[in-house]
Amino acid sequence: MQIKEMAGRPVPGTQALPAPGPGQVLVRIHAAALNFADLLMTTGRYQETPALPFIPGLEGAGEILAAGPGVDLTPGTRVAVQAQGTMAEANLFAAADCHPIPEGMGYDEAAGFLIAYGTSHFALTLRAGLRPGETLAVLGAAGGVGLTAVEIGAALGARVVAVARGEDKLAVARAAGAAVCIDSDTCPDLRAALRELGGVDVVYDPVGDAPGAAAFGALRAGGRFLVIGFAGGKPPALPLNHALVKNIAIHGFYWGGYRKLDPALLRQDIQALFALYAQGKLRPHVGATVTLDRLAEGYDLLESRRSTGKVIVST
Repeated sequence: MQIKEMAGRPVPGTQALPAPGPGQVLVRIHAAALNFADLLMTTGRYQETPALPFIPGLEGAGEILAAGPGVDLTPGTRVAVQAQGTMAEANLFAAADCHPIPEGMGYDEAAGFLIAYGTSHFALTLRAGLRPGETLAVLGAAGGVGLTAVEIGAALGARVVAVARGEDKLAVARAAGAAVCIDSDTCPDLRAALRELGGVDVVYDPVGDAPGAAAFGALRAGGRFLVIGFAGGKPPALPLNHALVKNIAIHGFYWGGYRKLDPALLRQDIQALFALYAQGKLRPHVGATVTLDRLAEGYDLLESRRSTGKVIVST
């Protein structure tokens, strides 16, 4: 296998890797994104934690250096990758997990695009069926997935209520399209605050715990509750009797699960998102960038919830 060289030298990390097999590509990673799932994996609490030892990172972006038999992607193609092992200078991936990125999209933007935007777009459109004019409450609205839910919800014509901690984070959510902002640090009763706004039709909840339960209590009859994650530490205690009486639908949504459940539908949704980006309708927010040797600092930003948007690791 001939490995592409940069500046006259072999690409770092490729010498120890085997040649791509059937359906595989070798990718030089330029940027990778941190996700809350990475933190859960460190303690074995994620639903798909790989066996030790493993390379962290669930998504990234880079350039294809070599392709195995039966692969349509060619060397030089810039791709976003959604697969385990992106926190590396180079790695082998299944070609099916690599998606050509639009012209004009930088590696930093592409590295954190698939999971966050994919989660929000798929959940809001295909699961919750969000309609123009409805009210959408987004918890953790300045975080990696929450901010994309604000942006996509506003683009779909919903009235977006952003819930986040502190004015700095709310300013980011406001810039992404939030019509109403609630500071969770100073709001004594989230359920009451949402009810004062007239209630909500859809709750997008990547936080869980008490905030999730409070937002659930503000859902109107026929509302939809999206279970996205548990950054607050544990799932919300949802009163199912209220769900029954008010005809509320509770949708669990795990974007990565659709790689097996319905990969064709997942790829279709990804292409729709890239099209929206190419049309200038999506503006990925990179809150912080660290180098690979400062990976621990990136994890600390994520765990302490001091970041907004995505935390990107430059390799």
